[in-house]
Amino acid sequence: MPEHTSFFTYIFSWMPWLKDLAKMFGHSFFGKAVTVHTLEPIIVSILVSLALVALGVRIRGQITSSEEAVLPDDTLSLRTIFEVLVGFVYDIMKDSMGAARAKRYFPVVCTSFLFVLLSNTLGLIPGFAPPTSSWNVTLGAALVVFIAFNYYGLQANGFNYVKHLAGPVWWMAWLILPLEIVSTLIRPLTLSVRLMINMSVDHLMLGVFHSLFMWVLPVFIMVLGTLVIAVQAYVFTLLSAVYISLATEHEDHGDEHAHGHAHHDEDEDEEHADAEAHA
Repeated sequence: MPEHTSFFTYIFSWMPWLKDLAKMFGHSFFGKAVTVHTLEPIIVSILVSLALVALGVRIRGQITSSEEAVLPDDTLSLRTIFEVLVGFVYDIMKDSMGAARAKRYFPVVCTSFLFVLLSNTLGLIPGFAPPTSSWNVTLGAALVVFIAFNYYGLQANGFNYVKHLAGPVWWMAWLILPLEIVSTLIRPLTLSVRLMINMSVDHLMLGVFHSLFMWVLPVFIMVLGTLVIAVQAYVFTLLSAVYISLATEHEDHGDEHAHGHAHHDEDEDEEHADAEAHA
């Protein structure tokens, strides 16, 4: 990325002592020199996380009673926007794993969605670079999902989760086990690389067309960029939900059948409870 293409690098150019402060991280990290450009997406991603926490605390503070939590605001507000986003993520998860598991694993998936969406949106603001255009950030987000779905899989199925990697029959384990291990390990790479490449290209195109046609064409590119932002956040969320759904499925058919009935009954009870609450 060229020098002074964001507020972050511009501030560093005016305050040289910040560069000296950055050296506290070390002259190299895994053999790669630590520079302003390598620190920028990490610091911005931390700021995005803090912003999400602050927004969450503010919205939670607006809900002082159960009655206010049920009734929507009369006008478009920050709470209304978040309710739409949260409901969107919940519907994705409910379609892939049912209502019971969707509520159980909702926090990690919804947090990932909000982080990716807000990080992507920064690319539309002049002077800001989306942290998701850096592989350091996208790989970190993907590793969180990777650790989560493996942990949830072990929690839900125990040793059967590991046994499933060997395949349905023991004499095919020598072939299926390596393929399953590679398939599992490659998931954070595909999640992170897909998001990083799409956001990098989108931000680069926006910058190029903005420099060529300052007033007219960038509006069209920004509209396309908004679509890319939403689609990439949706894809990241959908794949995360699918990975968790696959990991937490019960492998034994008998148990799966029993648990399927239990989840079905639980889902029906939750739907009836929701209907009664709305009524």
